[in-house]
Amino acid sequence: MKHYDYQKHLHSIWEKAVTQYEGGQRDAQTYFDTDEEMWLRANGITPQEIYDFAEDYVSSGEPDFATFAMICDVRRNYFFEKMKGKASGKIVSNDSYTPKDAEVDGIRWLPRIIEKAKAKLHGELDDDTMYGCGGDRAFLKEHDIHPAEFLRIVAEHEDDDRAVIDWVKQRSAAKA
Repeated sequence: MKHYDYQKHLHSIWEKAVTQYEGGQRDAQTYFDTDEEMWLRANGITPQEIYDFAEDYVSSGEPDFATFAMICDVRRNYFFEKMKGKASGKIVSNDSYTPKDAEVDGIRWLPRIIEKAKAKLHGELDDDTMYGCGGDRAFLKEHDIHPAEFLRIVAEHEDDDRAVIDWVKQRSAAKA
């Protein structure tokens, strides 16, 4: 695998997915050929993730490629540096996440997005869960946090949810 051309290759795969979604293709498992799928997995990315981001981009105009690429880059770095390029083999089921209306320190959605960010970092999102979905984006916009930035903060404080919570509170206070 060539690392130097990673972003160019990611961009071409993104464009292919967006074009296929715009053309009515709705089965994520048919978007990529064997070589592309192997490249995705070698970089800690699944076809479903590409599909989800393409679907949201075509449907709502966000997240754009830059945001998608930044999120992928955080996950890719975690995959290579922390996981040594090996998939965990686990999948977190959609129904195991904290409910959407749960709060911590009065902040709705925060417990859920922390869990989803950890699953994203570990490559353990199920096909029905997207880190950076519309609900996540609404939360992140409300607190003035970029999705890749939040993912980096969770990676830095993976074993310390309180540090993530305090960081979000500080960011929200600074926004006001």
